[in-house]
Amino acid sequence: MQLTVSGLPVFIYTGGQSFAPAQPVVVLLHGAAHDHSVWNFQARHLARHGFSVLAPDLPGHGRSGGAPLASIEALADWLATLLDAAGVRRAAIAGHSMGSLVALQAAAQFPDRITQLILLGSVAPMPVAAPLLSAAHDDRAVAHAMINQWSYTFASQLGASAVPGISLMGLNRRLMERQGDSVLAIDLGACNAYENGLAAAAAVRCPTLLLCADRDQMTPRRAVKPLHEALAGVADGARMISIPRAGHAMLAEAPDAVGNAIRSFLTRR
Repeated sequence: MQLTVSGLPVFIYTGGQSFAPAQPVVVLLHGAAHDHSVWNFQARHLARHGFSVLAPDLPGHGRSGGAPLASIEALADWLATLLDAAGVRRAAIAGHSMGSLVALQAAAQFPDRITQLILLGSVAPMPVAAPLLSAAHDDRAVAHAMINQWSYTFASQLGASAVPGISLMGLNRRLMERQGDSVLAIDLGACNAYENGLAAAAAVRCPTLLLCADRDQMTPRRAVKPLHEALAGVADGARMISIPRAGHAMLAEAPDAVGNAIRSFLTRR
């Protein structure tokens, strides 16, 4: 599906089903130098279980036009505009890594529009290692290698995959290579500069789920504690679920576990 948002084309994957705004809507936000395709498994799963899915390519990513937005706050504003363009008043929102910061900021900034919040591979603040920031500016191939090494478990690095015949690291490297030259550097810079995460978390009031991969090297579970504690105002407290045998790339390494956890949270009463 393609929409025009702020005068620019935005590509949105809907999980293989026609978008129906009258159904419960869930927005899926990708991370740095990625696009909607990282959510393919979960988008199809949710679309076949009664949800209308919006998995957009963020501005300047994938098949969406424009330049990448340079701050998390700007991306949260853009998300509200996207909902307007899709004719959606209220939606659940899930974000992975950089996308989780956008989701967090949007939930705090637009509390009447976000019904449920799901943060995957998220910490606040989300500092980016200086060597990775430097490589993102000066040598993308080196940056991609760093990201792959830190995002995937040892088993995946040896070739294990939830989908037989697919190299997860090769797929991720090619996905990052397809983005524009400056996309990764801009995205990582936005994550590194975002200082409002804990204040935003303190303002969140909708039901919230934290999904933490037990072998995540980029946003390890021990580093999630400040964010979890800052979400104290959420009714019944923010729930935290560990995804076993997965790293930061949990969407690819544990697609079923992630999809089931999201659907269970969205449908709980």
